[in-house]
Amino acid sequence: MAERIPLIIDTDPGVDDAFAIALALHSPEVEILAVTATYGNVSLARTAANVQRILALAGRADVPTAPGAARPLIHEQAEVAPDWHGEDGLGLRSRDYPNVDAIGQHTALSVKAEILRRSPIPVTIAVLGPMTNIALLLAIHPELAPKIGRIVAMGGSLGLGNTRGAGEFNIYADPEAAHRVLAQSEVPVTLVPLDMTMSCWAGAEWLDMLSSAGPRCATLVRTADLYREVFRERYGQDAVVLHDMLAMIEVVAPGTLAVTPQPISVDCTLGPERGRTTSGTGVGPSVDVALEVDSATVLTESLRRISAMR
Repeated sequence: MAERIPLIIDTDPGVDDAFAIALALHSPEVEILAVTATYGNVSLARTAANVQRILALAGRADVPTAPGAARPLIHEQAEVAPDWHGEDGLGLRSRDYPNVDAIGQHTALSVKAEILRRSPIPVTIAVLGPMTNIALLLAIHPELAPKIGRIVAMGGSLGLGNTRGAGEFNIYADPEAAHRVLAQSEVPVTLVPLDMTMSCWAGAEWLDMLSSAGPRCATLVRTADLYREVFRERYGQDAVVLHDMLAMIEVVAPGTLAVTPQPISVDCTLGPERGRTTSGTGVGPSVDVALEVDSATVLTESLRRISAMR
């Protein structure tokens, strides 16, 4: 049997983050060493608690957690996403999750650094929110870069964004951090952009099948009710796009997404182009950008894995 992939998840739950974490927890190919939180869809206090709630729902409260950055590197966060994820980050369904303990004293930075130092093999880091935590890790502990196997990040768009026109939400939250991660050459990066995720819709039948797998899965699907309603209103179909789940399927089953290596630049100006990701400039290291997906295969495999939560 192949050696399991050691994994750290950095996340801002978030409805689609919850699906992604559930998928990882029920994928035997990976060993989850920690789940760290960042600000993003909602505040850090809420995302950190939501990490614990999701792990408790899945029966994995043993997985270490820690809070990270509470704000971007330089400028204040300009957008949050309560319309999509609810004020609590879990679609106004956090009360359906197990109660959680107070957030511990360790920080995301210290937890990541300790795990990397001790790991005998390179660790994959899945970044499902703003890239602030991973940018800080690379800046403060450059000596640990060789201990990171690759970074898989959901973010960016090679076309229109979903935040103020130009930017995708995760990148727009902290363009300077995204630039720090995407412009470095020490750690391989796979970027799963909005262009690709928006081509993979999970419809009502998929959600109903997952809900019927068991009470924990039913709770997870209820978390998406508000998210589902917003998609219905904006796109006219009863289906959702679980962006972070698409990134996670590439983490647990490398090669699932077809990637094209290309340099990526991030606009860090303060004008209307802020947060825009642009490819093909020919300058800087290449990022593996996921541009193609077999939606049917990904949805079938994701359903099979998450359904094991029951």
